[in-house]
Amino acid sequence: MAAAPQPAPTAAPGGVYVYGVVHAGHPVPPGRAGVGERPGPVRTLPAGELAAVVSDAPDRLRAKRRDLLAHQDLALALAADGPVLPMRFGMIAPDEDVVRQQLRSSQDECLAALQRVDGRVEMNVKVIPAQGDLDSLVREDAEVGRARAAARGAPGYEASVRLGEAVARGLTRRAAAVATGVVAELSALAEARVAGPEVPGCVLNASFLIPRAAAGRFGTAVERLAARHGTRVELRLTGPLPCYSFVEGTWAS
Repeated sequence: MAAAPQPAPTAAPGGVYVYGVVHAGHPVPPGRAGVGERPGPVRTLPAGELAAVVSDAPDRLRAKRRDLLAHQDLALALAADGPVLPMRFGMIAPDEDVVRQQLRSSQDECLAALQRVDGRVEMNVKVIPAQGDLDSLVREDAEVGRARAAARGAPGYEASVRLGEAVARGLTRRAAAVATGVVAELSALAEARVAGPEVPGCVLNASFLIPRAAAGRFGTAVERLAARHGTRVELRLTGPLPCYSFVEGTWAS
């Protein structure tokens, strides 16, 4: 399971670390501690119909695996008892009053977003070019075919470099063509889809909003597609995740 994007180390002399926004009265899983070297207990700060799930901010916050997982696992645990708008890792407010003020000023927007993600999870899919089946690539991709013919006709360092570059471009083109079909099939199983940031080496980085009960079926569909296109692409599935990608722009996420 992948964690949320990692920010730079954050100095936090005091302040409030925010994990997410929930409906007022939403329970906090018992025994949960926050992030940091000396994590404090997790609590809620109610404001109107909403509440923020918070802990005291650590003196210095770093994106360590332990804290990334603690942040994400708490968001998933909260979602088991109702919808949650998860914050990205590293969200720190100066004090509790600022958090409550933000909740009050964005109440309608947050309530609508909570309804949208209720009972749902995020599944992230990345498509990466596979390095195998180069013979078919030569047959199917004219640029690669020409580069290989040139390398055989006049072998040498420069010809080998040009062939390698042509193969890399061909693998990317082939994977991108497969990714188009993958997105279409998976989108049919999802309620929403958003494109993620570019990831080096990937031709697709997309997140899908899925009913929690359908996460297993979605995973099976990804496995089926991976088997079908295994010589052309590698599919990487991460999830179920908190619905990070479908609440961005809401409150301070």
